[in-house]
Amino acid sequence: MNLDALKWGGALLLTLGLMGGSAWAAWAWQANAYGQQLAKQETSHQTTLTHLANANSAIIIAEQGKRLALEQWLAASDQAHYRALTDARTTQTRLRDRLATADLRLSVLLDATDADDCDGMQTTTGPGCMAHGTARAQLDRAHAQRIIGITGDGDQGLIALQACQAYAKEVSHTK
Repeated sequence: MNLDALKWGGALLLTLGLMGGSAWAAWAWQANAYGQQLAKQETSHQTTLTHLANANSAIIIAEQGKRLALEQWLAASDQAHYRALTDARTTQTRLRDRLATADLRLSVLLDATDADDCDGMQTTTGPGCMAHGTARAQLDRAHAQRIIGITGDGDQGLIALQACQAYAKEVSHTK
């Protein structure tokens, strides 16, 4: 009986060895297939990430271009605003200087309905007077300079307002 038991034991051992070998082969084949699936998913995921990074880079480059264009426009606008303010101040200074040296006198038209009053100015023209037949009164230099100062401040305010409006208009169009 020992020989039969040995035959059956050897057959059983051989069967167990074959089952173990086939299980190991199946396990190795599945691991290889699963590894290939993971590699494909990783490649697909990496490709997606690359596409997203490229799209983000393109958006960033476009936004940087917009920002550069806006900065250049702002610099040009600021130079134009500064030039306009400088020109207005120069004109105001020249006018104030001409008033101070009596090279220029400010005058106002008097109401024509008051011409019958005895306090009214003559309607005749004098040398250097351009308004024929209208009554005019010359302003005191100090008052004239204050008026020029007020109009100069108003001019500067209008120039600043125009610059702000141009900026707001440009910014609202770029969005």
